[in-house]
Amino acid sequence: MNARASAAQVILEVVDNGRSLSEVLPSVFKRIDHSRDQSLVQALSYGVCRWFFSLKSVADKLLDKPLKAKDHDIYYLILIGLYQLKEMRIPDYAAVGETVAAASVLKKAWAKNLVNGVLREYQRRSEELHEQLIKDYQAFYSHPNWIIDKLKHSGIKDWRSILDANNQHPPFSLRVNQKMISREEYLKNFTQDPESVKIIPETPAGIVLNKAIDVCELPFFKEGFVSVQDGAAQLAATLMKLTPALRVLDACAAPGGKTAHMLELQPELSEMIAIDKNEERLKSINENLKRLKLTTQCIAADASNLNLWWDNKLFDRILLDAPCSASGVIRRHPDIKLLRRESDIPKLVAEQKHLLNMLWKTLQPGGILLYSTCSIFPEENVLLLEEFLNTHSDAAEDKIEANWGIECKVGRQIYPGMHGMDGFYYGRVRKISP
Repeated sequence: MNARASAAQVILEVVDNGRSLSEVLPSVFKRIDHSRDQSLVQALSYGVCRWFFSLKSVADKLLDKPLKAKDHDIYYLILIGLYQLKEMRIPDYAAVGETVAAASVLKKAWAKNLVNGVLREYQRRSEELHEQLIKDYQAFYSHPNWIIDKLKHSGIKDWRSILDANNQHPPFSLRVNQKMISREEYLKNFTQDPESVKIIPETPAGIVLNKAIDVCELPFFKEGFVSVQDGAAQLAATLMKLTPALRVLDACAAPGGKTAHMLELQPELSEMIAIDKNEERLKSINENLKRLKLTTQCIAADASNLNLWWDNKLFDRILLDAPCSASGVIRRHPDIKLLRRESDIPKLVAEQKHLLNMLWKTLQPGGILLYSTCSIFPEENVLLLEEFLNTHSDAAEDKIEANWGIECKVGRQIYPGMHGMDGFYYGRVRKISP
């Protein structure tokens, strides 16, 4: 099948039907035989989501009138054509020709002239059209207005840098399994091309490659020597203050990267329980642990419903990687710009507070709870923990002293692109006598 037509159908599912790229692409790939075509569909789908608001602004200026809802696939095909001409190294004649041909694959041959005309007009007027984007923040930064406004009103001085970072391709970051090999030893696998890899200095086990590759091409990946994980996510396990014989809970654990990292760092825990309410995502934890030659107890349950899973034995450490807006990982998941709504944030904050309050009951006096999100919005992070500390006399901040991120009133915030990392927040709280 024509890769452009497939990508247009993917974008239709995301924008019109509210489905995520990670949900839609696997089913599309099953209909595509060649990995090269799969890669092109993925590149086009991610690229159009990343630059959707810019591309839409340009397309709307080039179209005489809006297309009907039943022809949105053609509209998204036009965006795909514009994206190729603007951002990809595909020759212009191929980008235009293949995109025009895709209209027939979508069984809308009538649209070939329309698509061709719009793309040719863009080629003639591209400089003028892009200059016009400067007047429109949503188009210029390619983010929905509500995200831009939220960042500006949050008092974040470098909000422009965050938006720019969100539009970049994410780094290909890895975590070396220090239970099996040191970072230094693993780096010796890249001695033929030492410039292709560097360490992530803020982490004890992180490295980053200058180009993403298939995980099967990574040295000793199948043997469990290394895992794919962003540097910011790697900080969680190191902040848990793990020692032998502790009982540890990883709430909201899928896909299991932080669970595995904790087991790698401290193999002599008395017990580790990993919980996630999504049974399908829980399978990914077991798959990751099996590859890394690790084991732990995995439970499919809502962590906030203690009656479903808790045995009334207190935990010494709890990691609450709370469900959030994911506003810090937009560069990895650009469809967040299209799927997330401002109205989602209060609901997420309510869920975060409920999880925190319920899990606090399961923590041992003297124990530590590490709260984390991949969000950059204060109400999901520092403001939430401030409120928690003010309303719980048995809670005190366990201050994080670190050389990364920005110190907040409570915890530390990493913004997207800072240290080459994703956007993350960490706050650490200790249970004390009230």
